[in-house]
Parts: sequence; structure tokens; C-alpha cells
Amino acid sequence: MNTSPLARRTSRRPALARLACAALAAFAMGAAGVADAAPPLQPIEFSEAVHNLGYIELYVGEHAGIFAKHGLALHLTAAGGDTQAFAAVLGGTAQFAVGDPTMVEMSRERGGPGIVIGTLVQRAHYFGVSKTVNHVITNPKEFKGLTFVTSPDPNTNYSVTKKLMQDAGLKIGTDAKIIEVNPGTEIGAMLAGRADVAVAYQPSVAAAVAQGAKVVFDFSSYMGPFCNTGVMVLPSYAKAHPQVVQELIDSLEEAARLTYSNPAYAKQVARAEFPDVPAAVVNRAIDMELQYKIPAQTIPVEPKQWQNLMAMQTYLGNVKGSVPFDSVIDNSFADKAVKLAGTAAVASK
Repeated sequence: MNTSPLARRTSRRPALARLACAALAAFAMGAAGVADAAPPLQPIEFSEAVHNLGYIELYVGEHAGIFAKHGLALHLTAAGGDTQAFAAVLGGTAQFAVGDPTMVEMSRERGGPGIVIGTLVQRAHYFGVSKTVNHVITNPKEFKGLTFVTSPDPNTNYSVTKKLMQDAGLKIGTDAKIIEVNPGTEIGAMLAGRADVAVAYQPSVAAAVAQGAKVVFDFSSYMGPFCNTGVMVLPSYAKAHPQVVQELIDSLEEAARLTYSNPAYAKQVARAEFPDVPAAVVNRAIDMELQYKIPAQTIPVEPKQWQNLMAMQTYLGNVKGSVPFDSVIDNSFADKAVKLAGTAAVASK
């Protein structure tokens, strides 16, 4: 059966392509002649949990030369999961990571480091996709009798599925089941008949629909504001390199606004990032991402988003939720980025 292109990737583009993009961006910034050449770009190792269209703003920032404009040269690597992405920051192989920010809460509760300096995905960016369920599910009580496939615990799609089942009074393993597979292979497992419903993200969802599957449950609308994905860094790095952190967050704020103001460009970037997926599928995936307001419209983490994430994770027993919001979340960089953008934060989260 077909599997997601996410499962076939660990690092995305050849080094030469990255260098070419950085060089073109530097030229566009107005480097004219050796005497007036811009200073060299600051290299940044950046770890993403998995390569997916929930992170479209990250890719828009790269393709539009926004990071280069702010003096940064990102080397972006897919880690293979939320735990692995944050582990790259803890281990010093990456300065920044994006993934489930619960990883930072876990670290802090155990006496470790980490702060969240922004959000990249402001709602649960998952959809329930099926070839055997023939109706739209409006209440998790309808999960009864079904088998769902997700990434392994504690990845977010597992956590949200488990909580909704338990909130609905369902006994996991008896009333409804969850099977765990490698991140990015959920759709393949569902298409192979191992589960009734795959809990997946874009562009895997749109690709499955193109193969005859249907979206049967919308996690983003059901759960509301939710800090699904955070930008994570060590406090020691932020203290030692505040200007680098500020330039990164300024770039993400600019990229977020460009993504929503120019969907056609976002689709162009998405098609370049996922060349193995048919263009029509990628375009539909971006339409759905923006329709459901899944990518962050602005980078600061709102208390309600964090509250909903922590409510889920404490309910599941993954964290205690004991670290105060202002201690684990540092919005100072993102707030400055909003002011730099010249308008108030976009309404509507």
C-alpha cells in the first residue's frame, strides 16, 4: 500500500539547493560588490519533529528568503518525532526545534532546561481519515467500536486521540482501540486495513482523500485554540544569543503573515517541499490548513492555547502542569516581532 512521503524522509533537500537559496536571497537583499557585501549569514541548526504542511510557515520563510533577510541560514532536519526534535536541542545538535511543546514542560518539571518562544501551529492539526467509516463523526462517543492509528505516545496525535476517547467515557482497548506506528505512516496503516481511522496531518490527509478515503473527524475545530507546536530553545542559548533568537522569531512572524496573505505562494512552496505528491493534492492540503486556521496566524503563545494543551497532558498523566505559564513560555521575542510587523496581532485564534 502507499505510505506517506513523510516516512521516507529524514532530511529534506540537498545541501547545494540550500546554498543556492541562501545565495539568491543574499543577492536579493542588495549585496552589490565586495565593499558593500552583507555580513555572512548566521548558520542555524533547526530540528522539525516531522516534515509536514502544518509547518508551512517555516518553509515559506525559507523559500521567500525571509530568514536570509534577517541574517540567518537555516539547516532544517526532520527528527522523526516530537521527542527526538527536542532531544536535538537538549543534546546541542540543534539550536532550535519545533514540535510538541509538552517536551519542554516535561523537561522543566524534571529539573531540566527549555523554554517555548512561540507557536507555529495554533490548533490540533489532525484529521481523522477513513476508507471504511461512511459518516462524519461529530462526537467522540462515536469512536466506539473503531480502531485508530496514531504516532507513538507521547506524540500529540496519540495524546489528543486518547483524551477524546477517555472524555467520551470509552475504555481504550475495549470500547475503542489505538495502534501506534512510526510518525508519518498512519495513512499507510489505515489503507492496509490495520485500522478504521488514521489520525494524520497534511499533506498525508489530502493524499489519502485522493485515494478514496474521507475526512471523518476534524480535531482542530473540536478542540479549539491549542498550542500544538512550539518553537523550543534552551534558556542558555537565548540568553547568550538574544539577537539571533529575535531574528528567528521576526522571520517566523513575517512568514506567518505572508502565508495567510498569499495562499497562492504558500501552495507554490508546498509543492516544492513535497514534489512526490500531486500538485492538486498539495493545493487542497494548503486550502484545508488555512480554512481551519491551523498554522499560527501570529507567533506569540496565548494563555488559552497553553491551557488547553496542559489540560490534555495533565489529564493523561504526562505532566503535572506545575510550571507557571510565564516561566515556561517566553513571549518577549514574539511580542517584539508583532510590533515590528507593524500591526496588531491577527484576530481569531
